[in-house]
Amino acid sequence: MTIAMQIIQIILSITLITLVLLQAKGGGLGGIFGGDGGVYRTRRGLEQTMHQATIALSIIFFIVALVSVSFIGF
Repeated sequence: MTIAMQIIQIILSITLITLVLLQAKGGGLGGIFGGDGGVYRTRRGLEQTMHQATIALSIIFFIVALVSVSFIGF
């Protein structure tokens, strides 16, 4: 059972990393050089779906991590 939990955690972590990297914008240092760092805009379409999937996967990853720790304790 612990091997299955570890495999699930690895798959979830790779998927979560991929989603976070796909959402990353090139404007991280834009505010320093006078870029559009202060513009507020809403997420729509695929961007909103990816954002919600990232939140859901992070919650699932956290729950799986807690469950796997409880299996190791027994």
